[in-house]
Amino acid sequence: MEIRQATESDLPAIVEIYNQAIAGGVSTADLEPYTVETRRPWFENHDPQRYPIFVAIEGGAVIGWLSFSSYRGERKALRRVTEISYYLHDDWQGRGVGSQLLAFAIEEAPRWNFRVLVAMLLSGNERSIRLLEKTGFQLWGVLPRLSDMGDRYCDHLYYGLHLEG
Repeated sequence: MEIRQATESDLPAIVEIYNQAIAGGVSTADLEPYTVETRRPWFENHDPQRYPIFVAIEGGAVIGWLSFSSYRGERKALRRVTEISYYLHDDWQGRGVGSQLLAFAIEEAPRWNFRVLVAMLLSGNERSIRLLEKTGFQLWGVLPRLSDMGDRYCDHLYYGLHLEG
């Protein structure tokens, strides 16, 4: 598997994978699928020199993606904190790709001058919770019943990892 920085030509595959997560109902608080055009602003707001998006490639196809995003805007005291997000194509769930993407994020983050990784997820996302905990992330906070998923409420969980002292 290759992991490289995403290009605009990867956006359709990124959107497809994200829409699978939306349909699954446990991996994101988004409820409606995106089109490439409606997701383009999100992609363009990820400055590749500051908050890159990476894709996992197998056999020439995008099978997953990872992004570093601004955490709490331009507040200077939080400039070295990044929110990480990662999603896998349904066909590649449970095959170690998530572990590889998370290991890549931990290794790559200091190169982008990040010292803290924060992941925010829904309480029903057991697979991601296990992955984060296996990788050394700790539960830092719970916002109870924050997400209204239509048929249920989910807690919003904050997991974090300090990369240096």
